[in-house]
Amino acid sequence: MLRLFSALLKTVIALVIVAAGALAYYAMRPLPQTQPVVDVEVLRGSTMREVSRQVANAGIGVEPTVLTWIARLSGHANRVKAGNYQIAAGISPWELIELLTAGSTSYAEVAIIEGWNVRRMRAAIDGSPDLRHDSMGLPDAEVLARLDIPEAHPEGLFFPDTYFVSRGSSDFEVLRRAHQQMEKLLQREWERRAANLPLATPYEALILASVVEKETGVPQDRENVASVFINRLRAGMPLQSDPTVIYGMGETYAGNLRKQDLQTDTPYNSYTRRGLPPTPVAMPGLAALRAVLNPPTTPYYYFVSRGDGTSEFSRTLEEHNRAVARYQRGRG
Repeated sequence: MLRLFSALLKTVIALVIVAAGALAYYAMRPLPQTQPVVDVEVLRGSTMREVSRQVANAGIGVEPTVLTWIARLSGHANRVKAGNYQIAAGISPWELIELLTAGSTSYAEVAIIEGWNVRRMRAAIDGSPDLRHDSMGLPDAEVLARLDIPEAHPEGLFFPDTYFVSRGSSDFEVLRRAHQQMEKLLQREWERRAANLPLATPYEALILASVVEKETGVPQDRENVASVFINRLRAGMPLQSDPTVIYGMGETYAGNLRKQDLQTDTPYNSYTRRGLPPTPVAMPGLAALRAVLNPPTTPYYYFVSRGDGTSEFSRTLEEHNRAVARYQRGRG
C-alpha cells in the first residue's frame, strides 16, 4: 500500500511539474493577433475571467481560461485596471497580464477625466513624460485636421478614459483613440435612445450630456438632472445652466459667477438663449450619455445644490424659490 501511495504521489508531482512547465512555456510565447495593433477596452468592474474574454474577442489569440489561471497563480487577477489598451503584435500572455495590471514599463498610461474641457485634456497630455508631443503648441483646428475630424470645434469629441499606449508613442495616438472611442459609444447609445427625445442628432445628445456631466454633483442625481433639461427643452424653456455661461466666459471667468455674467449674452449663455449651446462644454462620460438618451420621466423643471454635492429637485418655480431660499440664502 505504501509503495502504491508513493507511486501515485510521484505521478501527481510529475504531472504538476509538467503542467507548471507547460503553463510557464505558454505564458512566455508570443500570441497571434488579427492586426499589428489591437485596441482592447477593459470595462470598470470586470473580473479577470471577463477581461480574458474581452481580450480574446478583440482579436488577441489567447485562451481565456489559461490567461485567467496565469493571472490567478501569479497574484495579478485582482489588480487589473480598467481602461483602453493598445496591444502590439508579439506580446506574450505574461506581458499582457503585466500590461493589464499597469506593471509594464513599456507602456504609457494617460488618464482623461470626465468633465474636463479640451484645454485641460491637452495640458494633461502635454505633461505626460512618456509620450512624443507632436500636438504640443498646435492650434485646435490643426489637431482636428491631422486627426481627420470634420467638426470645427474639439470640445466633447474625446472620450474620458485611461489609455495605455506604447511608451514613446505620439500624443496623436491617444487623441485618435479617445476620439474613436467617443464616436463608437455615442453612436451605440444613440441607437438605443428613448423615443421622442427633443434631440435631433447624436451631436446634440453629446452637447446635452456635457451639460449634465458638469451639473451633476453625485452619481445618484445624474438621471434627474438629465430629466430636468429634457423637460425644459420640450417646454421651450431656457436651460439656465451655470456651466454653459462659465464656458462662454472662457479665461475671463475668475471663479465667481455674478448676476451680470448671467445677463451678458454669449452663444453659450443658456439664460439669455433658448435651446442647446453651440458645442459641448466638457467631455461627458458614458453615464451622462446614457442619462440624456434614456432619461427617467419626472415632473421636475428645476434643481438647486444643497451645498453637499446633492441637489434638490422641484416641479414649479414656487417650489424652486423655496429651495433656493433654504439652501442658497440660508433663510431656513
